[in-house]
Amino acid sequence: MLRPADRLKSLLDNFIEQERYGDNPETLYTPLHYIMQLGGKRLRPMLVLMGYQLFGDHPEKILSQALSVELFHNFTLMHDDIMDNAPLRRGQQTVHEKWDNNRAILSGDVMLVRAYDYLIRGKAELSHELVSLFNDCAAAVCEGQQFDMDFEKKEEVSEQEYLGMIRLKTAVLIGYSLELGAALGGDHDNRQYLRDFGINIGLGFQLKDDLLDLYADQDKFGKQIGGDIISRKKTFLYITALAQGSETERSSLKELYSTRCKLSDEARVKDTRNLFDQLGVREKTEERIAQYFEKAFESLRKIDAPLNRKSLLKKFTENLIGRQQ
Repeated sequence: MLRPADRLKSLLDNFIEQERYGDNPETLYTPLHYIMQLGGKRLRPMLVLMGYQLFGDHPEKILSQALSVELFHNFTLMHDDIMDNAPLRRGQQTVHEKWDNNRAILSGDVMLVRAYDYLIRGKAELSHELVSLFNDCAAAVCEGQQFDMDFEKKEEVSEQEYLGMIRLKTAVLIGYSLELGAALGGDHDNRQYLRDFGINIGLGFQLKDDLLDLYADQDKFGKQIGGDIISRKKTFLYITALAQGSETERSSLKELYSTRCKLSDEARVKDTRNLFDQLGVREKTEERIAQYFEKAFESLRKIDAPLNRKSLLKKFTENLIGRQQ
């Protein structure tokens, strides 16, 4: 017998599997179907369904809206991968690697258009509110991505700047997913708590991604190990190391991240990891992750919804927190 979360995931996967977003020209839609069929955790549409189930019944009524969030998320991934020159996504070739940049850009664009289609499908009475919520979230994600790119050119990025960037780029979409579900479920009183829950979970997840980028098992992670170091991204690990290190260690780390560094990517990743290990960066990052997750669960406890429904969301999140990939 399937657990409640597994039933929701099966419902969602079956719906996504049967959807067609367009067929002609095939060159436009094939990359879209490709990235949507790569699967993944589908965390964000699952959170839409779980936010809805706190207050409403029959989650099959909002599958289109849940799919709209997954389409938008994959649109951002497709474009982010181009900007990062990333070779892998979910263990497979990224769209721009499998085809080319132009097709990835245009296929991503049409994904965004289709996201709007699914968002308002069957919800004409809520369309203004739904589009307004979506636009606020989408603009924040774009702002976060621009900050992320800007930071690559800065000599130093403060912890506050970095956390603000990931809040926009990653966490706001998690909060929006839950808030969208609550809005579709007819709730008006708990959305702020759900948004805060999602944002703090999102911050914790992003810091965990920063950690896994370097410390995960390559076979399980599905992305290039040390990709953030290779791309010279100033993640929480890098910022923490700069704050903790001696002048010599800071100088060494900056040299490893410099475009002047002559070491191979493999050697840069190895030397950077050694520095992080010396400075206890992994442990400090894990402490901060735990703080964000605890803050999130404080918000969850304030939500006025049946305990059994809140327990489903709590258990689902706890399982994700423990992931190693």
